[in-house]
Amino acid sequence: MTISYTKSLLTSAKTIEVVETDMPETIEKDHVRLRLATASICGTDMHYFRHFANSGFYLDYPVTLGHEASAYVVDANGHSFETDQLVAINPVIECGSCPKCQSGDINMCATKRFPGSATTKPHIDGFFREYFDFPARCLRAVSPNANPEHLTFAEPLACAMHSVNRAEVKAGDKVLVTGMGPMGLLATIAAHALGAEVHATDLNAEALEAAKAVGASKGYLSGPDVDVKVPENHYDVVIEASGSPHAYNQALASVRKQGTISILSLIQPTSVPINLHLNTLKEVRSIGSILFTNEYDQAVKLIESGSVNFDAIIAGRYPISQVQEACEFMNSGKAVGKVLVQRD
Repeated sequence: MTISYTKSLLTSAKTIEVVETDMPETIEKDHVRLRLATASICGTDMHYFRHFANSGFYLDYPVTLGHEASAYVVDANGHSFETDQLVAINPVIECGSCPKCQSGDINMCATKRFPGSATTKPHIDGFFREYFDFPARCLRAVSPNANPEHLTFAEPLACAMHSVNRAEVKAGDKVLVTGMGPMGLLATIAAHALGAEVHATDLNAEALEAAKAVGASKGYLSGPDVDVKVPENHYDVVIEASGSPHAYNQALASVRKQGTISILSLIQPTSVPINLHLNTLKEVRSIGSILFTNEYDQAVKLIESGSVNFDAIIAGRYPISQVQEACEFMNSGKAVGKVLVQRD
């Protein structure tokens, strides 16, 4: 049976077209056919939306964005899933055989593939579409009571968990998260889940309220005109999630001597000087973080537990036919939390 469906397609910077197309008649043997439940917009998607590129990687041709999603099984294609079963989707398609994959560091796999990204050639369409096929080994069956909207947080939550784990956060630690965009909010959730005392900073008071709803005990409004300053030399760990060099300087000031800064964001090159001398004077351990290793399954379990108020960090919901409007809303800077994309 031919399945006709709707997909969104980024054709150039800030231009998304909605087209009708057909699914292939056959499914690759290691894939499962899926129907979108919910997807969400990532900061990476927004880089492609703004520039048709991300971190120096340019798209060669139009592509469907989206790599954070949950879906329903349409055709298990011989794999151990039931029709209409809800699944979470790990978008990282690692090779599974290189030394990094064998050691568990799948995020370091040199030949991993990723949907909706210029780093994978030829590009793989992402999840802002009604139907798609994806490798069975990347799918996680979940409880039928799991919320498909919340499951779309699994991939970015796993990234946040990886950053927190890289910093070796433990119960009782004092943790500051800089930047309460979606990743900062998820890092707040991840650190709080480990029993840390979490504080947050942001330029937006509404974003700080969202942080408090998901585990932060205190929020500091950032900016030159605020009266209450973030404590200096106070935090065991700072998670930098804003991408601002100003925030990294804040992290260097706020972390205690011999503390840790974990960089979850992609800090963009600017003319702002970084106070790198504090790395030496305070013996700060500054580490990077990209994607995740075993944290994806941990994220799914946390979501299934129902212990986190993910509704507090959902900024809006848009159908596939309005992905353009959804991205424009994200681009406006008015969205606090995640913007979701769902079937029309």
